[in-house]
Amino acid sequence: MEALHNVRKILMKVLGLCIIVLFMMMTVIGTYQIITRYFFNRPSTVSEELLTYSFTWMALLASAYVFGKRDHMRMGFLADKLTGPGRKYLEVAIDLLAFAFAGVVMVYGGISITKLTMIQTTASLRVPMGYIYVIVPVTGILIMIFSLINALDMLHGDFSERGEANV
Repeated sequence: MEALHNVRKILMKVLGLCIIVLFMMMTVIGTYQIITRYFFNRPSTVSEELLTYSFTWMALLASAYVFGKRDHMRMGFLADKLTGPGRKYLEVAIDLLAFAFAGVVMVYGGISITKLTMIQTTASLRVPMGYIYVIVPVTGILIMIFSLINALDMLHGDFSERGEANV
């Protein structure tokens, strides 16, 4: 179990660093776009496209980060009222449903859309759209890993009290 916690810790650090770098990059590119648009009256379409794709990547990676912390939004009106084994199995079932969703929709669907869009290119950057969409299956794999680790944590958790489950 300790090895899984170390894996989560390493993944969280790498994800956090990627999110920070993307946010810094967005700040620099956004500043550049403002300067070129308002001071030189020559808007940059490349910077606009980079901002759009950077924001998408950052949002998806941040969602995986939130799953790793088990801070994702959920409706806890039922789970938070339960205690004991029923609560434990409900928490595990929630994590396994997230695992299944990420696997089917994000990984399988993401790979399909990535392969499908490799022949299309972006308007300004001239990069295959598949490179932009590759973040979807990557995020899905990360969510699957975090959901599995969270489910294993829930199996070893103590649910003798009501309230939100933490990892």
